Amino acid sequence: MAQKEFLMSDEDKANTFMVIPAYNEEGRVQPVIESIAERGFKMVVVNDGSTDKTLEKLIESQKKYPNNIFILNHVINQGMGAAIGTGIDAVLKHNPKYIVNLDADGQHDIDDIDKVCEPLIKGRADAVIGVRPFEDMPITKNFANTVMNILTRVFYGVNVSDSQTGFRAVTAEALEKIEMNVQGYIVASEFLRQFKENNIKLEEVTITTIYTPETQEKGTNAIVGLKIMFNMIKHLLFE
Repeated sequence: MAQKEFLMSDEDKANTFMVIPAYNEEGRVQPVIESIAERGFKMVVVNDGSTDKTLEKLIESQKKYPNNIFILNHVINQGMGAAIGTGIDAVLKHNPKYIVNLDADGQHDIDDIDKVCEPLIKGRADAVIGVRPFEDMPITKNFANTVMNILTRVFYGVNVSDSQTGFRAVTAEALEKIEMNVQGYIVASEFLRQFKENNIKLEEVTITTIYTPETQEKGTNAIVGLKIMFNMIKHLLFE
């Protein structure tokens, strides 16, 4: 008999808050956040100094879902890590039980939110990462993310299937134990490092990833990978 698909209850949804960083996503962010709002979730969207019309698009969506979408604005671009940190600080003031962080570019399947939250709700884990099937990745993304998995294992001692995923869920109790003081894409590896150092129980969940020319523009590539590696070395040597 096939296992019944887990669906979050209305109470689970009420106890969950999303953190969504957005940088120059004027053409992609509205379907993402409006789909999440239609499912009854609340979210903080952090506009990270976008130079296009992302902020205007966020405000348009907020007018449709004033009780679900909350906007914070960085006047200048501070990087993925800083935007997530701003969002986390904001959502913790609402006392959620579960915090979900995902990208604004439409690469994630919103239906996977239930799947990613299930281990937290059932008490199996305190943190979950959504793992993208590497065999489905474009070859350049596959190579870059494979290298980042190796670097995360070497520098931080964390062995996971997808160290650079942008889809994760954490309990508020676990999130209180960690401190995010990074700015760029290194935030993904930094989450893992802090999960390990704080003995936060981690589970991996396979997710669907939607690859389009637009979603492939961002994320881990050779240049981003080098920046992350240098930040890891800097962290180990000087912090």
